[in-house]
Amino acid sequence: MSMPANSEHAAGAGVGAPPAVAGGEPPDTGAARPSAEDRHRLTATQGLAALSLDAMASVAYGPEAIVLVLAAAGAHGLGFTLPVTLAIAALLAVLVASYRQVIAAFPDGGGSYAVAKRHLGRRTGLVTAASLVLDYVLNVAVSVTAGVAALTSAFPSLHEHRLWICLGVLALVTGVNLRGIVDSARAFLLPTAVFVGSILTVIVAGLLRDAPASTEAAAGHASALSGDATAVGALLLLKAFAAGCSALTGVEAVANAVPAFRAPAARRAQRTEVALGALLGVMLIGLAVLIGRFHLQPVEGVTVLAQLADASLGHNGAFYVVQFATVVLLALAANTSFGGLPVLMGLLARDNYLPHVFGLKADRQVHRHGVLALAAVSALLLVFSGGDVNTLVPLFAIGVFVGFTLCQVGMVRHWRQDRSAGRRGKALLNGFGAVLTGVSAVVVTATKFTEGAWLIMVALPLLVAVFEAVHRAYGRIGERLELGRVPEAPRRCRSLVLVPVSSLSRLTSKALTAAVSLGDEVLAVTVTHPDAEGRRAAESLRRDWELWRPGVDLVELPAPTRSLGRPIVELVRELSGRHPDTRVTVLIPEVEPARLWQRLLQNQRGAVVAHAVRRDTDAVICRLRFRIGA
Repeated sequence: MSMPANSEHAAGAGVGAPPAVAGGEPPDTGAARPSAEDRHRLTATQGLAALSLDAMASVAYGPEAIVLVLAAAGAHGLGFTLPVTLAIAALLAVLVASYRQVIAAFPDGGGSYAVAKRHLGRRTGLVTAASLVLDYVLNVAVSVTAGVAALTSAFPSLHEHRLWICLGVLALVTGVNLRGIVDSARAFLLPTAVFVGSILTVIVAGLLRDAPASTEAAAGHASALSGDATAVGALLLLKAFAAGCSALTGVEAVANAVPAFRAPAARRAQRTEVALGALLGVMLIGLAVLIGRFHLQPVEGVTVLAQLADASLGHNGAFYVVQFATVVLLALAANTSFGGLPVLMGLLARDNYLPHVFGLKADRQVHRHGVLALAAVSALLLVFSGGDVNTLVPLFAIGVFVGFTLCQVGMVRHWRQDRSAGRRGKALLNGFGAVLTGVSAVVVTATKFTEGAWLIMVALPLLVAVFEAVHRAYGRIGERLELGRVPEAPRRCRSLVLVPVSSLSRLTSKALTAAVSLGDEVLAVTVTHPDAEGRRAAESLRRDWELWRPGVDLVELPAPTRSLGRPIVELVRELSGRHPDTRVTVLIPEVEPARLWQRLLQNQRGAVVAHAVRRDTDAVICRLRFRIGA
């Protein structure tokens, strides 16, 4: 376990993020050539591809979620699709404006977690972080299963193999992200552009038509309109609003991953956030207008987006391009989580709420351990659900609304403490957003509680408890190490080095040479066994040692059993008790083969001894590797 660290360097967060100046805007460095480190960070355009796929792909199921809820009120209810969508777009504008301010105020990333921790307290910050972690993990599973579900709808013969296809897509996205967030952005830039271009083409073409170009996609499918239509009341509109708000998941990802951008990181992230909000808003409103224009009705087995593409473009090659682009982007929407969650985990590691290994970065500025952990948990969810999207959807989007609400409340407190101009208007904006997202969180949780949302309510406090347990463990380690205090001056103590040997070789000579360089006294130790073979080996080593005369005494440690580590452990304890001021070091010589497969040929004696000494004594363990050629 590593030492607790409180600096940003320990978690790798904030590197490359310039300090904010008055008004929250970072200084612009112009068009200077990016440094070697910045080449592994995102531009604004790359950030749009790496961190917005979740939000972009949501236009494939967000409008449909609204229509399916309003269908309970019959054709009259569908007339409220545009007003509900406009309310969601208004909330989107509030969220984008809020997270733009979050990016300026918290350029080290963390988004909702950073806001809640500073302005609402440590525990509330952990609740926010837990909700985001759950949402990011569920986003990976939902995105992959939704994309594969769209694929198997087009090719039914693949339906039985959907779990393996899901795991294959997950492995692909994970592999790309292990190469770095910039490589993932480059890989997904084309699919993102094709999808956005396809949706905008559908909207423009639809607005130019007075009637649907085709209804072939929906032909022969049963209508999903309720036969016993209900009245359009406030509860129904709230349910439709909450269902459609699933399109807002992923809006916070840019604020979480600000350190992943090139300098000036905050400014680039703000541009990405605004571009994401503008594109998403245009697509949502445009599709809602077309739903009303073509008097679209939900049908069984055909998505609303497919019907809109059919009505706008006709049942031709362009229709299938839209469908294929939707399938690809849904499957790749998991990349948003791979861009945002590892950075958030790095910040939690910096604050000692997760193991510090999640704060380490590879050469390409990727939080490799966070990426692998996200992939592993997502794979377990896919196996649990059997690759069925309907099993996971009820759990989705609840966590992100909790994060939205707490972030908005935190920003209200931020503006109350701030003295800049226009703070009251900004506070009112965030307060209004907090009310909207809070209502949405309550409605989504209540309507989906029995469908599995209760699992989120159980998982949230459990995850917070894990954060607290890790924090307490690091606290205890810090106390034992006396972190933050001036330690006593170093002093020299007597050093005794033990070298386990079993035969004479060049490795033995190298080990003893290193030992006499390290210690005041060196002892070579060999474990002997009482059987005939053990006695012959001991006599042979004793005879060779006397002929060699290396100037180091050989100590024989009899072992009644075949144990290798226990006799050495008992000798270390005896020497430490007899000479408490002596530092005992066990130097274990080992062969380092040239090929990885050759390690299978080793007897692992060194690993056995090291494990026993580390587990049962306070001795220093030094493993001397002797490299040999092929």
